[in-house]
Amino acid sequence: MTSRPGINAPDHRGRTGLDQAGRGLDRNPDVVIRDVELTSQGWHVLRRTTFDYRRRDGHWETQQRETYDRGNGAVVLPYDTGRGCVLLTRQFRYPAYVNDHPDGMLIEAAAGLLDTDDPPDAIRRESVEELGVSLGPLTHILDAYMSPGSVTERLHFFAAPYTPADRTGTGGGLEEDGEDIEVLELPFTDAFSMTRDGRITDGKTILLLQWAALDGPFAPASGR
Repeated sequence: MTSRPGINAPDHRGRTGLDQAGRGLDRNPDVVIRDVELTSQGWHVLRRTTFDYRRRDGHWETQQRETYDRGNGAVVLPYDTGRGCVLLTRQFRYPAYVNDHPDGMLIEAAAGLLDTDDPPDAIRRESVEELGVSLGPLTHILDAYMSPGSVTERLHFFAAPYTPADRTGTGGGLEEDGEDIEVLELPFTDAFSMTRDGRITDGKTILLLQWAALDGPFAPASGR
C-alpha cells in the first residue's frame, strides 16, 4: 500500500484518517456522502467531498464541495463599563491584505482556536496570550458559522468584564506562532463608530460591538 501522509501515515502533525471526516454523516436524508478526498494538509485541512443531494423538487443530483477545516474557535469582547472602554487587537492579516484591504492591519476582538480546550477555557487562554488580561465572568453570546460556504469553523462568542487590575502582562500573542499583536484599549463609542466608517471590517468584531450597543453593557437599558 502506498504511504499517504494524513491518510494511512502520519503527516507533519502526526495526523491520520483525515479523509474520513463526513463519511458517516446521515442526519439529513436528502444528503448522501459518496467520497471524501484529502486535497491539502498544511497546518489546517482542505477536503473535496462528493455527495448526492435531493433538491426541493425531488430530483437527485451529484455535487462537490471543498471545505477548509481549521477547527472551531472562540472570540471575546472584554469591556470596562466604569471607564467606558473595550479591549481589541490589531494585527496583520494577509488574506485581507491580498483582497483589497489597504494595509492588512485589522482591528479585531481577541480570538483563537479551541485546540483541545472547551470554549471558555480557550478564550481565557487567548486573552492572557493576546491581551495580557485575566477576564472576569464570561457571558456566552452565541455560536455562529462565519463562512459556511467553505469553512467548517464554528465560532463561540463571549463577552467579559475587566479592569486595569486584571492586567497580567503586555499581551501581544506568541512569537513562536508568528503572532505580533498590538493591544488597543478604546472608548466603546469610538470602537462602535469604527464599525460604521470602515476602520473595523472584521465580521466577528462588528457582531460583538453591535451586541454591546444593543443588548450588552453599553445598551441604553443598561443605564449607561
